[in-house]
Order: sequence, then C-alpha cells, then structure tokens
Amino acid sequence: MELHRRKRLGIILFITAGLSVAIGLTLYALSQNIDLFFTPTQIAAGEVQAGQRIRVGGMVKEGSFVSAEDSLKVSFAATDYANDVTIYYEGILPDLFREGQGVVVEGAIDAAGLFQASRVLAKHDENYMSVEVKAALDAAGATAENHTSLAEN
Repeated sequence: MELHRRKRLGIILFITAGLSVAIGLTLYALSQNIDLFFTPTQIAAGEVQAGQRIRVGGMVKEGSFVSAEDSLKVSFAATDYANDVTIYYEGILPDLFREGQGVVVEGAIDAAGLFQASRVLAKHDENYMSVEVKAALDAAGATAENHTSLAEN
C-alpha cells in the first residue's frame, strides 16, 4: 500500500473512531435525562421498575385529592378510567390543577411501591390535553365525557 493511501486510511479511521466515541458519550448523557411516559394501567401491570424516572399521565380522579393541613404535602389519584395511581407530592401545585382535569406528573416509584412526584404539570386551558394523555385515554377507550355520562346514568 502506498504511503499517501495509508495516511488517508489512518485519518479516516481516526475520524470514525472519534465520531463513534462522541456519539456514544452523547447517547449515554441523553439516556440519563429521558423520562418515559406511562399510563396508570401500565404502572398497575408492573411495567415500571422502582427508582426509574417516569412521567404518568391521566385525569385527576374526582374525590381523590388530600392535602396535609400543616405542610405542602398532597396526594391524589391519576386515572385513565381503567386503573388509578396514587401520587404523592410535596410542593406548590399549578394554579390550574383540579380534580377532573388532565395532569402529567414526573417522578419515580420508590422501594415501597409509592409514586413520589417531583413535578406536577396541569393543562393550560379548557381544550388542552397532553398528547400522551390523550393517546393513552383513547387507547383505553375512555374520555372524561364518556366517564361523566356513565356516572350520571
């Protein structure tokens, strides 16, 4: 092999190795920040490992909100009208948070199997629902309107 071809091959291999390392490190760094989305039904089925950071979406179940009188600790249930997940959160809730409204909660399931939220996101107007929550409710065949009309009958 000629000298200039060997130099070119060396440069190409060096660039390829450098790009591979850079891509690998980038993917590793990004994997630490990924929050997978789960529905209450998936959590009830045991698809989530303890300690894994996730997002849970659904509707805040009517009558499930409980607030501590002496602290900012609250608990409520997120539902997809098939299963419920009880959420424990300590902090200030968004102004638009209320029962019967869509919610996405970030956090993890602890060793005791309880969902400890680190962040609660509420919808921002009367027509908005997170894409993930809407897809999950559609997949379950349930909507807030269907659930309300069933409860009234």
